[in-house]
Amino acid sequence: MGIKQQAEEVKKSQVFLGSVSLELRNKALENILKVLTDRQSDIVKANKQDMAKAEEQKLSPPLLKRLKFEEEKIEEVCAGIRSLIGLSDPVGKTILARELDKNLELFQVSCPIGVIGMIFESRPDALVQIATLCLKSGNGVILKGGSEAASTNRILADLISEASVNAGIPKGWIQLAETRQDVTEMLKMDKSIDLIIPRGSNSFVKYIMKNTSIPVLGHADGICHMFVDSKADIPMAVDLAYDSKTQYAAVCNALETLLVHKEIAKEFLPLMKKRMDSKNVELRGCELTRQYIDVKSATEEDWSTEYLDYILSVKVVDSLDDAIGHINTYGSGHTDAIVSSDPGKAEKFMNLVDSADVFWNCSTRFSDGFRYGLGAEVGVSTNKIHARGPVGLEGLVIYKWRLKGSGQKVSDYASGKSSFTHKILNKEYQSLD
Repeated sequence: MGIKQQAEEVKKSQVFLGSVSLELRNKALENILKVLTDRQSDIVKANKQDMAKAEEQKLSPPLLKRLKFEEEKIEEVCAGIRSLIGLSDPVGKTILARELDKNLELFQVSCPIGVIGMIFESRPDALVQIATLCLKSGNGVILKGGSEAASTNRILADLISEASVNAGIPKGWIQLAETRQDVTEMLKMDKSIDLIIPRGSNSFVKYIMKNTSIPVLGHADGICHMFVDSKADIPMAVDLAYDSKTQYAAVCNALETLLVHKEIAKEFLPLMKKRMDSKNVELRGCELTRQYIDVKSATEEDWSTEYLDYILSVKVVDSLDDAIGHINTYGSGHTDAIVSSDPGKAEKFMNLVDSADVFWNCSTRFSDGFRYGLGAEVGVSTNKIHARGPVGLEGLVIYKWRLKGSGQKVSDYASGKSSFTHKILNKEYQSLD
């Protein structure tokens, strides 16, 4: 089946998927959860085949780490599905109810976006996350993973499709695209695909954004900062910087630049370096940083680099305003944090830093759909659109305006015969049948 036919199948199935009950969608998720557990050994076997090929091709360590999908990762995605099952239905929620006039009532009601095109590199866990989130939110999905994960993606897509159809979900709602040409074709399918979600390298995401007229939800860079204020708790700041950088370095919410107030630098930096040395983190510092610790010299390029590795750039700044200015100049609008015992400074930081996620006294690694309670995530958006930050269920629905009337005509309102009341109603939309 070619990609155009696959897209037609998804579009046709999604119309029905968007109207099936929450109970049926949750039943399908339970089936998927069971099959991922029951067939774990087969999934791991397929992934080992992909890993062996990737190692032969000498893929970079960050890509290899993302590609690996064994017992621990399978349990993580299963935990995400369990969380997803427990979430309320994102479809059919009344966002607004307004009386335009007597017996003329307007409702803004959430509904699925439609067909999602997911294009991603390396990460088989992304396939499970997007597929199950699409299912819960009533969206069809076309998945295109990297060739390095071909065997893993194929078995996962087949198991998810089979388990959901066995639960009563319309066949064809999920499709797996497998060739490079499929990506080129998908980017042209503005009549069939409603939203593209790319997950991968900076260059990969930028390519997708520049080569399609379809709306794109995502981010090209994850240049995350932490500012250690002059009033920071130093042991806390060391702990948080260490966790943000090393807990998982190859992800978009890992710390890439550490900003340190000059008044605390002399005491903080040696302690921070000692902790980072324990994980062999390469530090690159500005001129002031290098007066306190022996590290490599940072260049202008370092401030705008997403390392996705055990490398951290460090800069000493004069003030909170300088830190905010640096972040808004070099940051990617992803996740930025301040460590401070001063709530006023923290509030200023969170107000003025132009990012999707702004944190006070906690690790940047909390920027995650599962940790937010969103039931995992389809990706992180730094766009200023309907969804921003980690995008879960709420980012996969849009809305319809539903107007219930009783014979009203616009001409009566234009002539002044009738007039609008525009009264807010405290009521939910009720089905007409």
